[in-house]
Amino acid sequence: MRIIGTGQLIDLSRRMRMAGGPRLQRNMNRRIRRAAEPLQKDLQRSIRTVQLVGSRSGRRGGPSPTTRPLRATLAGGIRISVRTGVSPGARVWMDKGRLPRDLRNMPWVIETGRVRHPVFGNRRRWATQTARPAGWWSRTVRAGMPRMNREIERIVGDVRRSLE
Repeated sequence: MRIIGTGQLIDLSRRMRMAGGPRLQRNMNRRIRRAAEPLQKDLQRSIRTVQLVGSRSGRRGGPSPTTRPLRATLAGGIRISVRTGVSPGARVWMDKGRLPRDLRNMPWVIETGRVRHPVFGNRRRWATQTARPAGWWSRTVRAGMPRMNREIERIVGDVRRSLE
């Protein structure tokens, strides 16, 4: 079975409400969330392993002026949401609300591969660092989507069989 667009999921969701009620709906939502969890974990692992390399690395540096670890903070902002209404499905996303105000754009800056920032908060002196590997989000999602799609297709097929 292949899911083409959201029409099939909407039809399945409607049939589930009529046949199985909320218990069947909760079961499917839980299974879809579990199917998305490996992609979330992969994204968190990916951001934790991104290296930020400076042009003068090794000569200068020191401890971070903040107490929060950058990569762990960004990894904590990756979330999963499962929707069953008009556009059903699972979504793995970066929740900017969970990030500190000054880091809200940082995941996408690191995605581009070039991080430019003031040196220890001094706005008259800037440094440029390279994120290696660049594209941490897009490459990880591209690698994880086939497995997630297969798992969701299997879940939808199981639910369809139970409705028939």
